[in-house]
Amino acid sequence: MAEFKAPLRDMRFVLTELFDFNDINQLPGCEDFTPDVVDAVLEEAAKVCEEVLQPLNRSGDEEGCTWNDGVVTTPKGFKEAYKTFAEGGWTGIACDPVYGGQGAPKTLNALVEEMTCSTNLSFGMYPGLSFGAYAALHSHASDALKDKYLPKMVAGTWSGTMCLTEPHCGTDLGIIRSKAEPRDDGSYAITGTKIFISAGEHDLTENIIHLVLAKLPDAPKGTKGISLFVVPKFMVHDDGSLGDRNSVKCGSIEHKMGIKASSTCVMNFDGATGWLVGEPHQGMPAMFTMMNQERLSVGIQGLGLGEAAYQGAAAYARDRLQGRALTGPKSPNKEADSLLVHPDVRRMLLTQRAYNEGSRAMGIWVARALDTMKYHENAQTREEADEFVQLMTPIVKALFTDWGFETTNIGMQVFGGHGYIREWGMEQYVRDARIAQIYEGTNGIQALDLVGRKMGAKAGRYLRRFFHPVQDYIETHVNDDGLGDFVQPLAKAFMRLQQATAEIAQRGMKNPDEAGAAATEYLRLFGLVAVGFMWARMAEIALKKQDDDDDGFYKAKLITAQFYMERILPQSGALFSAIMAGSKTMMAMDEDAF
Repeated sequence: MAEFKAPLRDMRFVLTELFDFNDINQLPGCEDFTPDVVDAVLEEAAKVCEEVLQPLNRSGDEEGCTWNDGVVTTPKGFKEAYKTFAEGGWTGIACDPVYGGQGAPKTLNALVEEMTCSTNLSFGMYPGLSFGAYAALHSHASDALKDKYLPKMVAGTWSGTMCLTEPHCGTDLGIIRSKAEPRDDGSYAITGTKIFISAGEHDLTENIIHLVLAKLPDAPKGTKGISLFVVPKFMVHDDGSLGDRNSVKCGSIEHKMGIKASSTCVMNFDGATGWLVGEPHQGMPAMFTMMNQERLSVGIQGLGLGEAAYQGAAAYARDRLQGRALTGPKSPNKEADSLLVHPDVRRMLLTQRAYNEGSRAMGIWVARALDTMKYHENAQTREEADEFVQLMTPIVKALFTDWGFETTNIGMQVFGGHGYIREWGMEQYVRDARIAQIYEGTNGIQALDLVGRKMGAKAGRYLRRFFHPVQDYIETHVNDDGLGDFVQPLAKAFMRLQQATAEIAQRGMKNPDEAGAAATEYLRLFGLVAVGFMWARMAEIALKKQDDDDDGFYKAKLITAQFYMERILPQSGALFSAIMAGSKTMMAMDEDAF
């Protein structure tokens, strides 16, 4: 298996050259995270991921989790690795210092998450789900519930889950059947079955805190009748010690295509004791607090696996001798040239690289907005950041995970037959990456969210948070010497995005199927333009610094940027044509004909 090394040079470039990290460092609550501190955190995170998590990736995949009468055991070494991870403070790095966290901005935490996903996605699921549960409790629970549960969740002594899906419903949460019956002591009896619950049962922590969607007896129909409850695996006494086992049990675990070392559970709640989080029938807003965090994190999963696949493929291509260059032998003293002499191999590697580095830049752009939304003192600035995050979240989740799966497949292709066998580790990346396109809302659902909710929100105000800065940048730089080669392709693709937006809005008002039919292509078009904007800005920096380029970093940036503009961004033309074709063909076939 290829050795992974955290891409710290590119991470630093995005944090401090593409963007100004001082914008984040100067926000109230983020002052301690100076550039030196951030650099030290990234170095230490890389060490933990490379030395502790990566060695368990293949063995964890091969062993998987085991279930025995409700008890789930994680693979060999996971328990010890989790202890090291928690004791290092990584479970609470982005959590509130009031509850024992380190208060790191999301901008930094996103890069730590990327490294975790690159080295061991299955492992990363456990603290990842806990952070999502923490976020929902921190934003919506009473002070009493927060004081009771958050300190040990932040410390990693306890973990958390989010229990949404039921056997008969996934995305359509309005039809859940789980019930919550009020008790005289202020608690509730939670009854129902939840499926596909990541980290629902395991042996890594002393307690597991489940966040469960259920309906009260007087609940209105649909999503307006959903409430959120905190249901611990073990009851918690007032002094924080653990009491009796609650009436919640893991009925089985799923046997999956990938992420086999992450327990995916059927959870049965049989009159389990729980407490209401927030107000009655307001479970969905609370859950979306968690899901917006998770959707960015899931996007980062695609990026993390894509980076690992690229590194493995690039190393293999350098070492593997196969065939001769079309222009004549490049290594005449050897029996063959390396794979790197072949244009098609270079096409694959540059595609991986363009996807990964573009996604990293865009992900940090959105993470910065999350920090602004959370910490900035100006209310209008916070609102504008929130609107930008709302718009970009479905794009990040869908685009990054689609590209992550494509990138891992490309990596396997570079290896040829060796990529298809277990020994090299590439096929595991492919299997692990596939789920990210499905969970936390399938990518088709993300596209519908974009065209159905975000595109027209507040009379198009969400769109302005993206369209205006891109338009301003194009108008300012389109005729710049050198940079015009990068900005002009962006301008053409941006024009297509604007036209497609207007067309979908107009057609969708008359026939909603028109918007639905265009949704997936529209999201991809939007994502291509957004990443193209990032690549134009990165090229601008590289052009200015190419004369002081001892390690060739900026030259590589420029070449990759040019590749993106010439070989990837032109896909916007085909996407635009598909969008303009409308829904007629798509909706014409009778159901019986399928």
